[in-house]
Amino acid sequence: MAIPRAEKFRYLGSIIEEKGDINDRIKEGWQKWRSASGTLCDKKIFVRLKGKVYRIIVRPALLYRAECWLTKKTQVQRKMVVEIRMIHWMCGHIRLDRIRNEVIREKV
Repeated sequence: MAIPRAEKFRYLGSIIEEKGDINDRIKEGWQKWRSASGTLCDKKIFVRLKGKVYRIIVRPALLYRAECWLTKKTQVQRKMVVEIRMIHWMCGHIRLDRIRNEVIREKV
C-alpha cells in the first residue's frame, strides 16, 4: 500500500507546506518590522541596540520555517534584499547615500 503524498498538512497548529512560499515570510517580516519600527527608527537609540532588537524580533519572523525548505538562489537573494533594506532604514540611510551593504552590516 502506497502512502499518498500531501502538499501541505497541519502540524502543531502550523501548516507545513512542501514548497515554502517566500512571499509569506517577507510579509511576516515586514509586519514585525512595522510593529517594532518605533524602536528601530528612533534616532536616539544606538545602532547596535537596534541591531539586537532586529535580530530578536524581525529576523526570526522572516526566517520562520525556512530552514526546512529547498531554497533557490532567487529566494535567498530576495530575503537578503529585504533584510538590507530594513537595515538601511534602521540606520537612517537611503540608497542614494551609496553606502556599501558590508559597511551597514558591520555597524549593526
